[in-house]
Amino acid sequence: MKVLFAGSPESSARILNSLSCGRFNLVGVISQPDKRSKRGKGEEASPVAKEALRLGIPTFKPTLLDETFEKEIKSLSFDFLVVSAYGKILPDWLLNRPKIAPVNIHFSLLPKYRGASPIHTAILNSDKKTGISIMKMTKGMDEGPIYCSHEIDILNSENKKGLEKKLTSLCIKNLSADLQNIFNNELIADEQNHAEACYCKKIDKLSGKVDFDIENTSDIIQKHKAFIGWPGLYFEKNNMPIKIHGLQEYEGSLDDLGGNRFKFIKNGLAVKTIDSIIVITHLQFPGKRIIPATDAANSYAKFFEK
Repeated sequence: MKVLFAGSPESSARILNSLSCGRFNLVGVISQPDKRSKRGKGEEASPVAKEALRLGIPTFKPTLLDETFEKEIKSLSFDFLVVSAYGKILPDWLLNRPKIAPVNIHFSLLPKYRGASPIHTAILNSDKKTGISIMKMTKGMDEGPIYCSHEIDILNSENKKGLEKKLTSLCIKNLSADLQNIFNNELIADEQNHAEACYCKKIDKLSGKVDFDIENTSDIIQKHKAFIGWPGLYFEKNNMPIKIHGLQEYEGSLDDLGGNRFKFIKNGLAVKTIDSIIVITHLQFPGKRIIPATDAANSYAKFFEK
């Protein structure tokens, strides 16, 4: 079977690698254009583009999915277009190119959590289960019929990074067989129940802002799990954004803080939320390194008293 693969992040690179080790002939890879390195030294290819280069697969990194790019793709023959978090809306001409089907790997149990942030959303909502959906792509966002889904439990301890790795492994375990079954007409795509569809909110830097005046402890902890890595959590104190790099629940009483919002304790910086107390174990002031909150007790005690 011939496959044209489209994807960009690390999870998609792992899936690409798994396909390269199987029965598939990878005729090409589409990924995002190179971006400025976070280290400020030139441009850096996406994880998928790096993996494609390592595997020796022809790679396309178009800025626009226009007529010029279409001419390049028309030189390829492929049974499947397999898409995993590519990052751009694909035009009809590309969706119509594969001989068998354009297939999207979506990290949720559709029609629940259509959109770009299904893993974040499952954690934010304290869901107990999630999974992957193997979907036939259509023009609408994640609206296509479903070939199959694979379900897993979400552990209470899991954050976004860990759950994404778990879902990627679930995909790798099943994708080759799923594509083979689609190829053999043993899996037929069924329409989603569109009445039950719900969509993810867009995640940006502001999503990570915590307001202790209106948020409860449970929701803040779920945000910390969901936004680990990016965008991260922060709160504002004295007009200064302070990043949160570690959180834990507090087992004491609200009375322990007296009338204070903040108080340094043995484990870190205790903060009163709308319903209880939460403890920040590690924090970061603008332009400074990450430090244990206990180390900030002497230098910033008066700062948090204001």
